[in-house]
Amino acid sequence: MDYQSENKVCQNCKNDFTVEPEDFLFYKKIKVPAPTFCPDCRRSRRWLWRNERTYYRRKCNAPGHEEFIISLYSPEEKRKIYCQDYWWSDKWDKMNYGQKYDFSKPFFEQYNNLLHNIPIISLSNTQSVNSDYCSSAAWNKDCYLLSAAGWNENVLYSNRTFHNKNSFDLYSVDNSEFCYDISFCNKCYKIFFSYNCNGCVESYFLYNCRNCQNCFGCVNLRNKQYCILNEQYTKEEYEKRIKELNLNNYSNLKNIKDTIYKNVYLKNIHKFAEIINCQNSTGDYLQNSNNCKECFDFSGDNNENCKYVNLSGFNAKDLYDTGPGAGWGSSLLYEGVDINDSANILSTVVCYNSNNCFYCFNIQNSSNLFGCYGLHSKQYCILNHQYTKEQYEELVPKIIKHMNDMPYIDSKSRVYKYGEFFPSELSPFAYNETIAQEYYPLTKEEALEQGYKWKDKEERNYNIDIKNNDIPDDINNTDESIVGKVIECSHKDCNHQCTEAFKIIPEEYQFYRRINLPLPRLCPNCRHYERLSQRNPLKLWHRSCMKEGCTNTFETSYAPDRPEIIYCEKCYQQEVY
Repeated sequence: MDYQSENKVCQNCKNDFTVEPEDFLFYKKIKVPAPTFCPDCRRSRRWLWRNERTYYRRKCNAPGHEEFIISLYSPEEKRKIYCQDYWWSDKWDKMNYGQKYDFSKPFFEQYNNLLHNIPIISLSNTQSVNSDYCSSAAWNKDCYLLSAAGWNENVLYSNRTFHNKNSFDLYSVDNSEFCYDISFCNKCYKIFFSYNCNGCVESYFLYNCRNCQNCFGCVNLRNKQYCILNEQYTKEEYEKRIKELNLNNYSNLKNIKDTIYKNVYLKNIHKFAEIINCQNSTGDYLQNSNNCKECFDFSGDNNENCKYVNLSGFNAKDLYDTGPGAGWGSSLLYEGVDINDSANILSTVVCYNSNNCFYCFNIQNSSNLFGCYGLHSKQYCILNHQYTKEQYEELVPKIIKHMNDMPYIDSKSRVYKYGEFFPSELSPFAYNETIAQEYYPLTKEEALEQGYKWKDKEERNYNIDIKNNDIPDDINNTDESIVGKVIECSHKDCNHQCTEAFKIIPEEYQFYRRINLPLPRLCPNCRHYERLSQRNPLKLWHRSCMKEGCTNTFETSYAPDRPEIIYCEKCYQQEVY
């Protein structure tokens, strides 16, 4: 059958979107109808189920437990929350919460009932040492406020980081050490305030540099040393100029940042996208992929035939609308979050080493599940109720038909039939507790208007020890007495999950002294949002190369009204190399 492009109107935002012929082929393969939500609304709806960075202190609800635990679920969330050790233990059976399917009620209503009855794990932090305040994390040591991360040691206040050491304030950084406030960097050592760098050493304020050492405020450099603002210096001249900059002074540092942005970043060219070793692919920060469209932060090797995939990769094949954390040997996934080594998975959150699972949450080593939570090494279950293979295969088609005949209709009259992801109002999180708020920020009024839950800021009433304006400008004018003091955050009233105040912990103070940089003025949450603001949106625009005489066009995440000078791949390579 030859499919034609079809224009649709998103039932959420009411904007137009297009379903392409190759999309219909994928939907046929996974046996779902075309979506009724646009790609952006599908992504934000999915990310409403992903809380990575909002922590609470609440009591464990396991039998015989009264201790306080760290949890992603607020105390106001009326669910049973178990600590990790008890949740994973054999002291309770998740099948005891199973329920038989009721054809008099919509499927999503029944699944919501299961999620409210069965105990939920407090957070996911696996095989880590001295790293309690971490989530969606594994194999970390001596880490703090780290999320979506693994194999790090002594890394704090960071997100999407792997195989790093002794670093603070990272976003999407791998294999680096002694770094501070950097994003999209790999294999770097002692670089600070930098973005999109690889193999760089002992440098400051770099953008899109490769294999550079002892450089400052540079853009698009390759294999350079002792450069300042893209100009070459001798070793002696460089060291003299760097010393004169007095980088240990906060006021100086702030002025330098502004100057570099205006006089270096904006005046240099920018490549339309970071796409490396890819064929027939579009997106940004995309590598080693074939026929992958509108994918962002998609890495690893051998990714094929994917679309609308984010923060994922590593041998991923036939994935649509998945991520973060999807891939790692997976195939045929649709509408999923955190899915590894799995195949034929639909509308599922957290699924490892499993096959043929539909509308599930927190599943491992299982197959042929429909509407289940928390099951491991199970098969042929529906709503955590066990069936025989024959019963399961007879019942599932009837449930799919029932989902279409009796769809779930939410408070905003959005209709959810088979193939649609979980309704937003079923999520156990408020909108601003999740990564949806990080990438698709809303005000409280906007969130409530769209039918989402909102978590109001807690009344903290901190006794401030140090006003923001009283933080010493120079790190050398501080001593260890500042450790543990309550410091006012300079934002306070922003929409960035601001904690209003923060403390400098001992290892943090020692780090700033070692790298000779001033103390921060923002709380960790506000600093995280500052880094997020540097990245381009997860969206593409059709544009032309801005080099005079070039007629090449491309899809880019730089919007047409942005001030940067955008070049195509060919023109960029000619200028930089």
